[in-house]
Amino acid sequence: MNSANPKNGSAPLLISPGLDAAPLIQPLRVVAIGGGTGLSTLLRGLRRHVLSPGQPSNSPGSISDLAAVVTVTDDGGSSGRLRKDFNMLPPGDLRNCMVALSEEEALLARLFNHRFKAGDSLQGHNFGNLFVAALTEITGDFAQAVQLSSKILATRGRIYPATTVNTTLVAEMDDGSFVRGETNITASHRRIVELTLDPPNPAPLPETMEAIERANLITVGPGSLYTSLITNLLVEGIPAALANARGLRVFICNLMTQANESLGLTASEHIERIYEHTRAPIFDCALINTTPFSQETLARYQAEGASPIAADIERVQALGVRCIAGNFASEGSVVRHEAGLVTGALLALGRTAISTLA
Repeated sequence: MNSANPKNGSAPLLISPGLDAAPLIQPLRVVAIGGGTGLSTLLRGLRRHVLSPGQPSNSPGSISDLAAVVTVTDDGGSSGRLRKDFNMLPPGDLRNCMVALSEEEALLARLFNHRFKAGDSLQGHNFGNLFVAALTEITGDFAQAVQLSSKILATRGRIYPATTVNTTLVAEMDDGSFVRGETNITASHRRIVELTLDPPNPAPLPETMEAIERANLITVGPGSLYTSLITNLLVEGIPAALANARGLRVFICNLMTQANESLGLTASEHIERIYEHTRAPIFDCALINTTPFSQETLARYQAEGASPIAADIERVQALGVRCIAGNFASEGSVVRHEAGLVTGALLALGRTAISTLA
């Protein structure tokens, strides 16, 4: 483990999400790894603390550099259709991250998220997905198309696909069978034993590796355990980069179990499943919600076979991972992480890490 970081101790760490503490010794360089709605929710919170041009670098809780590393294995919906028709990487998760980091949250963000409701060929497509597809054809480079799209949206951060290799997810299930493709994997009723990519060991972007190396704070999650998180960690070099990273590495645990991915798994078992794929410990801390949900919310999720992820803090800390326990959830029609509370805890951790290493 990365012994330079302040993670040791047996008791769970309780950190106030308030941002009125002493200014950072230096602004944070943050890397957020994941996919799906979990990553875009986190990025909305982090974006508010990214330094603007001309803003003093010692602003409390400030972030000087924010990079998102996003999964690119989706093969369903609009992204899946574009992937098949244009032999390109799926843009959906990347588009959501662009919108989350956009300063143009009104019209342009709405435009990029607009889904066509009519037309034989257009129905179901997102405008932003088509925009990235067009730029990919023009430039011949998917990663460049993502960067150009981000520039148009004036994003407060950089967005990188985990790899630019067109890969397919392959899952070995608990009955020994193999299922190919993210859509088929999430639809399966068997438990996932191991996830791989085909072709295996695709190369990451050099910019991703550089961002991880320079980061003060690295987050993994929230998101679907296998299809949003572990898929990023199957890219060549990323597990080793995380294992050797100098920055504080934080796992943001999901709030609820998910069918076909994490039913019955506790917080510690999420980390264990990740370690089984990275072949090395990559976390210093884990952000875990411990606030109970309402009976109405519990009943709604129970009807779908889901339940809150058990916060088995002692087992998490037995893995050498320090727990940051508290209220990080927002209840609505869907339970999600509350971006402000999560961001506050992360920035407090960042202050602690930088102060310790200064």
